[in-house]
Amino acid sequence: MSGQITIARLRELGITPDTRLGQHFLVDDNLVRAALRLGQVHGTDVVLEIGPGLGVLTAALADTAAHVHAVEIDRRLEPALAVTLAGRANVTLTWGDAMTTDLAALVPAPTAFVANLPYNVATPLIAESLGSLPSVQRWCVMVQREAADRLFASPGTAAYGAVTVLLALACDRTGSHRVSRAVFAPPPNVDSTLIAFRRAERFAAVVDRWTDLSRLVHGGFAHRRKTLANALALSGVAERADAERALLSLGVDPRVRAEALPPERWVELLALL
Repeated sequence: MSGQITIARLRELGITPDTRLGQHFLVDDNLVRAALRLGQVHGTDVVLEIGPGLGVLTAALADTAAHVHAVEIDRRLEPALAVTLAGRANVTLTWGDAMTTDLAALVPAPTAFVANLPYNVATPLIAESLGSLPSVQRWCVMVQREAADRLFASPGTAAYGAVTVLLALACDRTGSHRVSRAVFAPPPNVDSTLIAFRRAERFAAVVDRWTDLSRLVHGGFAHRRKTLANALALSGVAERADAERALLSLGVDPRVRAEALPPERWVELLALL
């Protein structure tokens, strides 16, 4: 579906893309093929897609995978999706906000997460999926380029954050593809990256403690300008004195900030707390 066809379809339906919902519809078939390739989507996969839009990626996923769960918040897109997905009985459309929808209740359970994610909810959706969707083994998501940089940032950098730590403990990066603004209708004001990663074997070592680990990490980064011990106290995760003692036991300066602690040390910190 070309950009001209997409814009014509929107006009025909009287739809103006809602940028508050992060609506920038993918119109480049080359990017669709790149998403399938980087996501390693195959015939037995059950794919979760958030924000199908006009269904360009959805249709390609349905033609490749066994089943597709597409979650869309904007009911105005229902006529367009009905046309694009006509004859594809292996697509289940769920209408609602992906941030509040119980994605873990989807049947059959998704094994892959492939989506052109709305920029305003991309990072929390990715972070949440790591623990709440244990059946998902592969991700390939389109996100704002700055967000992609944060996903696999190095400790000690400004981009390093809570989602970086959690991703490092759960997944391995498998590929990426830089994306021009021109492949969307309407074009966003930022550049994007298609980034892929897969569940790592090391996730098994932390899966039973994932909820507590996620709370600890998010609490530690909630007040970046504070020391880690102070941030954990302010977030209600741990007493400052306990956090300082735990850091000393790890041989870490208790005045350290969250961005200086490598992913594996967070697991050790949790064990001591």
